[in-house]
Amino acid sequence: MIGFRKHRGLKRYYKNLAIQNDFEKFNWRDCYKQSGYWHLHFDWYGYGNNSFQRRKPHLDKLFKHFDILVEETKSLGIEFQLYIMLLDFHSANDSLYLHPPVPNNKRFPFKISDLKSTTTLKNKAINNYIDNLVGYEKMYGSGGDEAFCLLFKKNVGVPF
Repeated sequence: MIGFRKHRGLKRYYKNLAIQNDFEKFNWRDCYKQSGYWHLHFDWYGYGNNSFQRRKPHLDKLFKHFDILVEETKSLGIEFQLYIMLLDFHSANDSLYLHPPVPNNKRFPFKISDLKSTTTLKNKAINNYIDNLVGYEKMYGSGGDEAFCLLFKKNVGVPF
């Protein structure tokens, strides 16, 4: 078949996804200083685009890393924003952001206009996942051609 490629090693991929800490692979403290919008993606290949069963492990890892950063940022000593952006259907674009003030960049704190507290997502599986999260503030919007959800915790960094 033309265009069909079997993905080998997915069992090992998902096992490693559940146990690895990506912050041990690089010094994230150096990365966020270089760019005002440092972020990290967890589903680079878009495995979760067509299946929530494949997307959920990536989301679990994203939220695990968010909690790690909540603890790590307590010692930063600067203002910052820490948030998660989930897109309706594009799992590869789900990301975790650490946004500090950067010289020559006046977009701090980062703000998005027209955010709502009611969902704009059409994907029922991702909506249910978000609804079951505890302790997160949830803001919804749409940009371009896809709806998104912005999640953050109160009393962690500068709020939206």
